[in-house]
Amino acid sequence: MNDTRHAWQTFALAAATIFMVSLDATVVVAAFPALRAHFPDASAPLLSWTLNAYSIVFAALLVPAGRLVDQLGHRRCFLIAVAGFTLASAACAFASSPAMLIAARVVQAVAAALVSPASLALILSSFADEHRSRSAGLWSAVGALAAALGPLIGSLLIEWFSWRMIFLINLPIGLTVLGIGRIRMKEDQMSNEKQSFDAIGTLLLIFGVGCIAQGLAAAGQLASSSHATILPLSIGVACLLGFLFHARGRPDSTLDLRLFSDSNYRWASAATLVLGSAFGIMFLTFYLFFTGVWHYPQSMAGMAATPGPLLATLFAILVSKKQGQWGQRRLLTMGGVLFALSNLWLALRISPVPNYLGTWLPGQIISGIAIGLMLPSLAGAAVQNLRSDRLGVGSAVNNAIRQLGSSLGVALAVALAGNALNNVEPFQRVYLCLVGTGVLIAALARPIKGVEGPKKQPVGSVKTENSGFR
Repeated sequence: MNDTRHAWQTFALAAATIFMVSLDATVVVAAFPALRAHFPDASAPLLSWTLNAYSIVFAALLVPAGRLVDQLGHRRCFLIAVAGFTLASAACAFASSPAMLIAARVVQAVAAALVSPASLALILSSFADEHRSRSAGLWSAVGALAAALGPLIGSLLIEWFSWRMIFLINLPIGLTVLGIGRIRMKEDQMSNEKQSFDAIGTLLLIFGVGCIAQGLAAAGQLASSSHATILPLSIGVACLLGFLFHARGRPDSTLDLRLFSDSNYRWASAATLVLGSAFGIMFLTFYLFFTGVWHYPQSMAGMAATPGPLLATLFAILVSKKQGQWGQRRLLTMGGVLFALSNLWLALRISPVPNYLGTWLPGQIISGIAIGLMLPSLAGAAVQNLRSDRLGVGSAVNNAIRQLGSSLGVALAVALAGNALNNVEPFQRVYLCLVGTGVLIAALARPIKGVEGPKKQPVGSVKTENSGFR
């Protein structure tokens, strides 16, 4: 009983931390209009780095952080990461310039990259084998719920207090976890296997994606020169090509390219990158449109943007249990088509006159269902053919690809609609772009091979006792 009680205490601490970290990944999206008002001299591309600095660094460090956690110990890394994330949150809250805020967000991302694998490892090592799947599922559900609620919680805190409160709220959570964790969490064994850190590959990946994101964001600024767009894009492409050359055949690479030898992993990862980009475009556009065109108050914008993510979370939980029965390729194709249709609806229907129930809510409901169909199906398809000893790194790389895609989506949203005020036309272009992402995901799903739902038994055939096993 004591072991069970300790396991659930550890789960509570780890879940509280992953809630805080996951919330922070999306809550800042709601603050983008408030940050533009607070820093009027800062350009939209510069402020987009309050989002992209976090997602790019987090994605690039996610896999190396998992190796570091095993080497240094789960408890030690967890407590260090929580302390770092809490201090960085305080630095974000008291930032007096965009540069200070972006720098603090980078530190947050480093800490978050450690928190994610450390918290899950603590949970898995605390529970007996028969309870590990359940505890890991609950841990994932907590993170998904936090990400879905982030924009709403952020909007309410911004309207009631200030944008600084979305970071200050992390302090009591972090300090409580640190205080209890130092007493309640047991020491764990460290791995004797030395793990190398691919510093060159990590830097190439960060600079490559970062430069491309900056070039995309700058492309939408009327005052920017062609050099402000072409130069960072060129540097970004060169860095990514350098990363591919550097990482080829390296088992300790930031993104293990050997995973992509599997056909399912290649196609699912490509679709994951597109879906991540769609997320970045969609979430930022919500707030730019609601506050800039329909002039919703911050809290109303947050509530208006919430039904879709919550519905996506609900459907993702349902689909994760049924994807083997229904077929991943079928679910991805349906999800991509529905996502395209939902955004085509918005592109054709939005106008300067607010009409949430007649225009926006139907589009959100359809897109929420579509995302719920695609998210677990992509995650499952990516790791379906991997060996058991590659599942952890395969999932981590797939998650990192989605985060990198999100940063590119944010940059594209800034380019297309970052300066749009009282103007619907830029947002129509945004939603037509999202139509394309849905169609592309459906197309990328076609080569994915796997179980496509139960096959019909031929007439007259006899079903054997072991027919359900492979």
